[in-house]
Amino acid sequence: MIYGKLWCVVKPSVGIPIIIGAVAVASFSVHLAIVSNTTWVKAYLNGGNKAVAAAPADAGKK
Repeated sequence: MIYGKLWCVVKPSVGIPIIIGAVAVASFSVHLAIVSNTTWVKAYLNGGNKAVAAAPADAGKK
């Protein structure tokens, strides 16, 4: 491990929750930025347009 000596200074019972919390906050902020700054993500999550494609008139005739 690159930063193995870190745990000699910071107790793992304090450091690990801080690291996990920082990752969670960073992930949430990235996802929030994507959802709030794009239009296609909102449309995708809401289901987009519900247009039904019409079949050609002679599709069933042979």
